[in-house]
Amino acid sequence: MSAPAPPPLAAITGYHAHVYFDPLTKAAAAALRAEIERRFPVEMGRWWDRPIGPHPEPMYQVAFGTAEFPRLVPWLMLNRGELTILVHPSTGDDRADHADYPMWLGRALTLRLAFFDELEAARAAAPKKPTPEAPA
Repeated sequence: MSAPAPPPLAAITGYHAHVYFDPLTKAAAAALRAEIERRFPVEMGRWWDRPIGPHPEPMYQVAFGTAEFPRLVPWLMLNRGELTILVHPSTGDDRADHADYPMWLGRALTLRLAFFDELEAARAAAPKKPTPEAPA
């Protein structure tokens, strides 16, 4: 059995960078965040001071467009210091984006991929909203 074909490049609508930190590296993460905001047109996510979703450590997210990838990612490579950063595409398949297409800057962390199964199970168990009938 062969692996499924990857999505076409056109499926990538943007990227996320997840910057991980702990109490000892939070100041460095804050300094990096300030520089990212100053230098790049990005959308900054909130600070999560605890693991959230598939992320095993506290982090914040940086969302950016495909045009910024060749500028922002090399800059992160050179300026991340001791911080660990996960960069992944946004293809519409969150599980694959995190599990199959990650780029790690620094040490790779073990993501909690079961989160995606739990999320799918919760969605399947949620009551279905009635859909209005189309007019005749």
